[in-house]
Amino acid sequence: MNDENSTSEKQAVVLLSGGLDSATTAAIARREDFYVYALSIDYGQRHRFELQAAEQVARSLDVKEHKMLTLDLATLGGSALTADIAVPQGRSEDQMAEGIPITYVPARNTVMLSLALGYAEVLGAADIFLGVNAVDYSGYPDCRPEFISAFEQLANLATKAGVEGTSTFRIHTPLITLTKAQIIQQGTELGVDYGLTHTCYAPDSQGISCGRCDACQLRLKGFAEAGLVDPIKYQR
Repeated sequence: MNDENSTSEKQAVVLLSGGLDSATTAAIARREDFYVYALSIDYGQRHRFELQAAEQVARSLDVKEHKMLTLDLATLGGSALTADIAVPQGRSEDQMAEGIPITYVPARNTVMLSLALGYAEVLGAADIFLGVNAVDYSGYPDCRPEFISAFEQLANLATKAGVEGTSTFRIHTPLITLTKAQIIQQGTELGVDYGLTHTCYAPDSQGISCGRCDACQLRLKGFAEAGLVDPIKYQR
């Protein structure tokens, strides 16, 4: 364990992508009086703007520590976010609700949660926060409650802290049953600056969001239903 951290601190590792959901999740962890240790993963995503957003969000939320960890899921490919595969744009809600989208990155959440688990065990923290959401046509198998429950069980079976009983790991997913509008409303109440976040799967060379990919459409729909104006710029 890290001797520099007081064991009396209520600590949590928060996976921070730089997107709207993870920023809201980090703010919720702070509201629950956790010292937030943010972990961002440079996994070989084609667009780097979300990593810049993660740094800005971490500073704005005054987290205890922010680590950026690098690995290369792009070597595996298989996703429009890591390989030279076109990002779908202009899809209808019915189309978004069908199947698993090409923007799914194989094993991404499993890998990221494993890294967050290692970080938590080093810190002596028992709590991990993840901004997954199973509503609004996500379609991702690693955003489902069943996956989170299974990983939490794994975390307590496959760690020194879990086996020795010094920690019981908990995976917190405070957004998992919320609509995008509800997430935005909650984050707004917590003072999240959504102007710092990045959501788009297909931004231009300046990082300006396309407004037409699934992620942009769900974000814009969420702001509209929340009765708020999205503070970021769009290409159209």
